[in-house]
Amino acid sequence: MHLFFKNSYKPPFSENLETICLGMGCFWGAERVFWKTNGVHTTAVGYAGGDYDNPTYESVCSGETNHAEVVFVVFDPKIISLNNLLNIFFISHDPTQINRQGNDIGSQYRSIILVNRQKDFDQSKNILLNVQKKFFEYQLGEIVTEIQILEKFHYAEDYHQQYLIRNPNGYCNLKKLNINLK
Repeated sequence: MHLFFKNSYKPPFSENLETICLGMGCFWGAERVFWKTNGVHTTAVGYAGGDYDNPTYESVCSGETNHAEVVFVVFDPKIISLNNLLNIFFISHDPTQINRQGNDIGSQYRSIILVNRQKDFDQSKNILLNVQKKFFEYQLGEIVTEIQILEKFHYAEDYHQQYLIRNPNGYCNLKKLNINLK
């Protein structure tokens, strides 16, 4: 049971809902970004984009698995579009940093979007191109966010789920960018 949404963060989900995995540094803060986002049904933290089955926090932090720490977002596309969801993603971390967010350094902290369908992959690429224009306009640099088709999402250990609810003074290194993407 999700402590914020009061529903399950594991499938099955209603067929009208869609999912996406977003990596934007430490997954604790990334998950919290989407708790108050209208149209988000639930979230979970985990690992994706890597080369091994059943990664653990320790193995991911070693850098040997190539997984990123991600937030799994289950959302209603009739309430929030992929475009709006990704705009929140892009301004909630610094997507111009390679394999890091602030003091968190390593490939597990990279900026990454993992989608389920080719249509969403293509749309995400177009959204990134439009956001990049705004980043250049604001002199924020080149976005290095990876976009991939999701092969497998691995749920993180239970103690990581909704970590910042259980530990309200817990670590979060995310800094929101002061940019208007509209």
